[in-house]
Formats: sequence, structure tokens, C-alpha cells
Amino acid sequence: MKSKILNSLALTFCGAMICLFTLDITGKWIGFVDYNGNAIDLAYNFKADGDKLTGTSETPYGQSTIADGKIDKDNISFNIQLNGTSIPHTGKIYQDSIVLKMNYQGTEMQTTLKRAKK
Repeated sequence: MKSKILNSLALTFCGAMICLFTLDITGKWIGFVDYNGNAIDLAYNFKADGDKLTGTSETPYGQSTIADGKIDKDNISFNIQLNGTSIPHTGKIYQDSIVLKMNYQGTEMQTTLKRAKK
């Protein structure tokens, strides 16, 4: 009897932990990137649907649609088009932030995004 109760508690705990590690990034995230000494504001509006990621990216240079977006556990990848140039993004999702790496015309950049306040 005790082992059944312990097994049930263990399974409940494991289920709760899995829920904690499934982070929903849907919503607006903001940050900036340093490009040639200039701080460029970034905003991403993510829409997560299972392992699919869609949405938009906003910079002072315009808005772009997220293409080829994928979510794999706590990793994301997607592309955006800016002035005819494809910019690949890869990132890692944390509880309160997303660290993104991007390659713009051969220049590697990194930013840390925070969820925008509503």
C-alpha cells in the first residue's frame, strides 16, 4: 500500500516538473543588439504552437515575419528577412529570458530578450 502511494506521489511530482520545463514563449519579447557600436532595439512577437514558431520581428528598420520557426524543448530557431537579407536566428529559452544568436551578413551577434511588460 505504501509503495503505491509513493509511486503515485513520484509520478505526480514528475508530471509537475515536466509542466515547469515546458515554457510558453508566446507574447512580446524585447531587447537590443550592439551593431557596430550602435544599440539597435529589437522586439519579437512570438506565437508558439507545439514545435512550430511563428510571429514577427520589429526593429527601427521595419517589421519582418518569422519564417521556418521551430521549437525543440528549450531551443528555438527561425529566419527573418530584413532588406532582402535572410537573418538566421538560434536561441535558448530560459524561465525569464531568451538568449538569441543571429548572423547578419557574416557578423555574429547575440542578445538577451526579456518578456515585455503588459
